[in-house]
Amino acid sequence: MERSKIQCLYDACTRVFSDREPPTFQKIQWLRNFLDRIEAIDVGIDEFNSEGSPRSWIDPSSPNARKELICGLTVTEITYIHIYQSDDFSQIGVFCFPAGGKLPLHDHPGMTVLSKVLYGSVHVKSYDWVKARTASSRMVGLASTVTDGVIKAPREASVLFPKSGGNIHSFTALTPCAILDVLSPPYSDEFGRPSTYFSEIPIPSLPGYVILKEIDLPNDLVVTGAQYVGPQLDTGVDLS
Repeated sequence: MERSKIQCLYDACTRVFSDREPPTFQKIQWLRNFLDRIEAIDVGIDEFNSEGSPRSWIDPSSPNARKELICGLTVTEITYIHIYQSDDFSQIGVFCFPAGGKLPLHDHPGMTVLSKVLYGSVHVKSYDWVKARTASSRMVGLASTVTDGVIKAPREASVLFPKSGGNIHSFTALTPCAILDVLSPPYSDEFGRPSTYFSEIPIPSLPGYVILKEIDLPNDLVVTGAQYVGPQLDTGVDLS
């Protein structure tokens, strides 16, 4: 049976992130190609149906199981669809946004992140640290702007690295949209990879740079969960 696109992505993540050594740039670019092939339907999302009645499809991995797709255009809150996570190497999931939904500035400490906008338009603002320090147990420092613009599907996947590429970023949905993410390694308070949020202070005399200050989790940030209804993953694939 032909593998689903999300299965191919999972298998590629396993190859790239299971080694103890950090992946090379060439391996990340190879993995990026798998994200570029994925569309909303491949992760169980119907981006076009706005009638409120989910369309259904037959899961090729289980021909007798008809599943209802998630209606992307009817999402009213930021919604996270968890697809897969391993303590060893990776986290795969999709954020669905209603128009106007915002994920505030947050970082990805020590992590490599690949993202692809599956449908819609989103404004992305991202920064990298120039110099940071911890003051009163909170991070503060100078950061340079990496991205400040609109990404509209279809668009190739983007990559950020632990210290470059816009490791601190925010998303503001201009239309209903969805973003597929692959994170490696996953967030972990235990291993010093917590999710941290920031406020930004522009520097008028220094265009392209800002002061970032760590803040508490914003009270108005609400992210709900939704069950993944795309093709089932076979996590026991022999990659030897």
